[in-house]
Amino acid sequence: MRRTTALRTALSAVLLAGAWAGAGFPSASAADTPTTDSRTATDTRQASGGLLAAMQKDLGLTESEARARLSAEKTATAIQPKAQRAAGASYGGSWFDPSTGGLTVAVTSEKQAPSVRATGAAVRLVTHTARSLDAARAKIDRLRAPAGVSSWHVDPEANKVVVNVVSSARSDNDVRKFVERARDAGPVAVQQTAEAPRTYSAGTVGGDPYYTGNARCSIGFSVYGGFVTAGHCGQAGASVSGWDGSGIGSFQGSSFPDNDYAWVSVGNGWWTVPVVLGWGTISDQLVRGSAVAPVGASICRSGSTSHWHCGNVLATNETVNYSQGAVHQMTKTSVCAEPGDSGGSFISGDQAQGVTSGGWGNCSSGGETWYQPINEILNRYGLTLHTA
Repeated sequence: MRRTTALRTALSAVLLAGAWAGAGFPSASAADTPTTDSRTATDTRQASGGLLAAMQKDLGLTESEARARLSAEKTATAIQPKAQRAAGASYGGSWFDPSTGGLTVAVTSEKQAPSVRATGAAVRLVTHTARSLDAARAKIDRLRAPAGVSSWHVDPEANKVVVNVVSSARSDNDVRKFVERARDAGPVAVQQTAEAPRTYSAGTVGGDPYYTGNARCSIGFSVYGGFVTAGHCGQAGASVSGWDGSGIGSFQGSSFPDNDYAWVSVGNGWWTVPVVLGWGTISDQLVRGSAVAPVGASICRSGSTSHWHCGNVLATNETVNYSQGAVHQMTKTSVCAEPGDSGGSFISGDQAQGVTSGGWGNCSSGGETWYQPINEILNRYGLTLHTA
């Protein structure tokens, strides 16, 4: 697709960290739970019309409902770490409920319920702690999954480990054996999915944001010194060029499979700024932090192929079984994506969430997409997110 001059200028701007580094933009910590302040979540009065329009289109909301959703999710995101601390060892997980506009926290002991409710969260009594469910998931991670098994994750609302099986392979003997062994690890529920996941890199197409070898991918988030993206897009040392064919920099670190993250250094006149591109269809979005959105929260994605789309967070800490190997600690969403969107930005309000990895489906018929959480990438490489 042919880009406009204005759009190319915007793309050049998003790729940098030199000229803007001293321009008064504070940096965010790479800690797992970044410190929040009055800037850490979207002020719904300042939410762009494009973001609200995307939420209306993809989530079926009115403008007022979209604003209310953003406000409620801001509150839930702030409550989540406090409620987990209040639950202590009885913590069983948490999720945002769009129907009530609040955060629900699962606990295994009624004794912690008053303390959790005092944070503003609702409480549900469950049998299994999050720690025990994570241990069961870790046991399943050590199994060799056949191609017919899509992924598995801890579902706090179901209080079980959910194993996702491709519908057409549900009767496959290897799939049945895997599920049997998974049940030995702990409480397991089996769900069906339409297709197997795949990564979203693509062959070179003129006018898109960056290339390495014969692959085209999308930029994730600016960090001081470069940007983060998906690991399957290139190996450490690989050179990266931009939409105009000029050199941007090179992959400084990359991991895939097991993980799906990487970071690219930038130079040669390219810069980074704390924005996510709207691709000429919505306003560019400022990035103000990386506070983790809870399960159930709305989330949007920007990519060079399908541009802006929104959906909900479906699961966290999920293991995805790609044909190249399993990738761990991923977040699953109902947002669609297409080839070339790999590495692109997942953002909730103005909080960076992660980089696009892969999924199934497309943006005509729908599907699901996974991302690698941003804070894990920052911690792994000692990077600092560039924030506004």
